[in-house]
Amino acid sequence: ALDRVLRAPAVADKTFLITIGDRTVGGLCARDQMVGPWQAPVADCATTLLSFEGYAGEAFAIGERAPVAVIDAVASGRMAVGEALTNLAAAPVTDLSLVKLSANWMAAAGAPGEDAALYDTVRSVATELCPALGISIPVGKDSMSMRTAWEEDGRREEVVSPLSLIVSAFAPCGDVRGTWTPQLRTDRGPTSLVLVDLAGGQARLGGSVLAQVYCQTGNEAPNLDDPAALRRFFAALAELRAADLVLAYHDRSDGGLLVTLCEMAFAGHTGVTVDLPGSPAGMLGQLFAEELGAVLQVRDTDLEAVLAALERHRLNARIVGKPNGDDVVVVRRDGEELFREGRVALHRVWSETTWQMQTLRDNPACAQQEYDRILDANDPGISPHVTFDVSEDVSAPFIARGARPAIAILRDQGVNGEVEMAAAFDRAGFESHDVHMSDIIAGRVSLASFVGLAACGGFSYGDVLGGGEGWAKTTLYNPRAREEFSAFFERRDTFALGVCNGCQVMAAMKELIPGAAAWPRFVKNASEQFEARLVTVEILPSPSIFFRGMEGSRLPIVTAHGEGLVVFDRPADAALVVAAARYVDNRGRPTEIYPLNPNGSAGGLTAVTTADGRFTALMPHPERVFRTVQLSWHPEGWGEDSPWMRLFRNARVWVG
Repeated sequence: ALDRVLRAPAVADKTFLITIGDRTVGGLCARDQMVGPWQAPVADCATTLLSFEGYAGEAFAIGERAPVAVIDAVASGRMAVGEALTNLAAAPVTDLSLVKLSANWMAAAGAPGEDAALYDTVRSVATELCPALGISIPVGKDSMSMRTAWEEDGRREEVVSPLSLIVSAFAPCGDVRGTWTPQLRTDRGPTSLVLVDLAGGQARLGGSVLAQVYCQTGNEAPNLDDPAALRRFFAALAELRAADLVLAYHDRSDGGLLVTLCEMAFAGHTGVTVDLPGSPAGMLGQLFAEELGAVLQVRDTDLEAVLAALERHRLNARIVGKPNGDDVVVVRRDGEELFREGRVALHRVWSETTWQMQTLRDNPACAQQEYDRILDANDPGISPHVTFDVSEDVSAPFIARGARPAIAILRDQGVNGEVEMAAAFDRAGFESHDVHMSDIIAGRVSLASFVGLAACGGFSYGDVLGGGEGWAKTTLYNPRAREEFSAFFERRDTFALGVCNGCQVMAAMKELIPGAAAWPRFVKNASEQFEARLVTVEILPSPSIFFRGMEGSRLPIVTAHGEGLVVFDRPADAALVVAAARYVDNRGRPTEIYPLNPNGSAGGLTAVTTADGRFTALMPHPERVFRTVQLSWHPEGWGEDSPWMRLFRNARVWVG
């Protein structure tokens, strides 16, 4: 049963969908789908920051239970609301009354029974459930044509979609850093796993993934029977959060309790032992029912306090297991072992869907490399090594003088990374100016006014001519622009940074950049896919003004590019180019293995500079992670600034 459920698309690893979307653009994402040092896609909710200062932000989560509608449409709608809220509960939402919902209704209007089902569900959700919860649905949409019909061999055929409600939940957060994740912690001493059951002990399997993988529907659907319990749940979590009593959190939804615990184990690279009471006949219900609830990881020393708090809020809670050091998933009934399987083997089952999809859609060799990485049970995960004092602000003495050198934050049509780039340089003591290529071409702005230039990330001209090529040709083939850039690069008091799309642009216009003749071009990734990842980059010894004092550091950084594979115009250039950074694996070794090297560049090369170090181009995005809170995972103890802030401050020191 577990083997089938873990492979079901509703449950299985969805990396193949997640990593092809740019989740870091704008620089204000604090929590995305990928969790922990092994980047498991199991997050319950998303959080974003309000600005580049402070930690206030918003949390977002979704819920849906469309298969349940085949049995009970009203229950499916109520469960969609419940799931959205138990997902959102991972974020530091202090009160349920702060939550707002968006409802996306889909129904086959006019099909027998569907109009009545829609009416009953809307009435239950909008006039009964949400008022009882103290929340509202101020926005939403509907699609009322969810059926199709055709003639075949003289017969009328028809397919009708079940009623579907997709609920998006939103709420403000005072400090998004308090968001819990499903990553089981193995560095906090003995811990226990506590199930908070919001279904009053019921284990209804109707519409569950378990039923679906056995080609069944079921008879009894789960439901949100007690809205008051959900309100008490939020109040209890707020109390536990304030006392810092929870190490990990994961809601019980698709796949049920056993899938919840497996996903927590995958994120934490550890085994887990599940021990439940009851009859053999009731085990499937306990393990696979998709009733509302959540699992909390709690230190054993805090267990009494946590259980007491949950009891005060009249919540049904019990210990269901513990992490184990054997790296296996074990299921016991009253101490009797019923199931045992290695965590790695189960992780491979869970990730098989992604592997199969990537094999069909992308480069199958890369898909196999990512799938085989799971076999490394001793993978240490992302392991930063910092060779300098992150807390030291080397630009502070220069900022204290009051001068803020002007830097051009350069963009062209399709570029979308200029805001976070401006914010990073602004924090380092520069005065950031938004400069569009059309400003330079029209003569409205001259680069003579700037000491620095930063070419930003994005998709200039849709990358239709190759990454950055269209933007570069805007410069090379326009006399005014070519003259402006040539004069800027020839000056001895200027510097330039190209990131991602900007890296491609600077490489494509290297004929204008002194000392850049050996720079490579950046072409389509070896995976044949856009790659949005959190990977590790090692800073190499080089003359780059941006990396001074950072040599030898191995730092997590985000990538978001489809064309980052290094290709040299002449083979001899590979030995002549001045390398500034390279991708390394989780053990600190240079790598070409996907996805630790997301584009397949030889030797892991991902940043180049000139002999005088004034001009540097790199493919990953330091400007999107200059604050620690912007990283989807980071070691505890890192303060406000991430190590990447040093890159921008180094530029300010160089200007003087």
